[in-house]
Amino acid sequence: MKNTLVDLNNHLFAQLERLGDEDLKGEKLRDEINRSKAVMGAASNIINTGSLVLEGQKFMDDKMNANTKLPKMLEGDR
Repeated sequence: MKNTLVDLNNHLFAQLERLGDEDLKGEKLRDEINRSKAVMGAASNIINTGSLVLEGQKFMDDKMNANTKLPKMLEGDR
């Protein structure tokens, strides 16, 4: 899997375009709204995970003590 934040951004804008379709009515509109909620939930999780990784990297870059270690669950593929 090689998805990037650029891909996520493209998916979010595509979803926004689908929501803006004035021909969507009734059940199709409700389905699209539900799809949007699912996409938004997944996107939020991806963004939150990316933020956590970035904060961990900042911590590692800024640490004063060379022996300071990240908690095991945040170590990644080191």
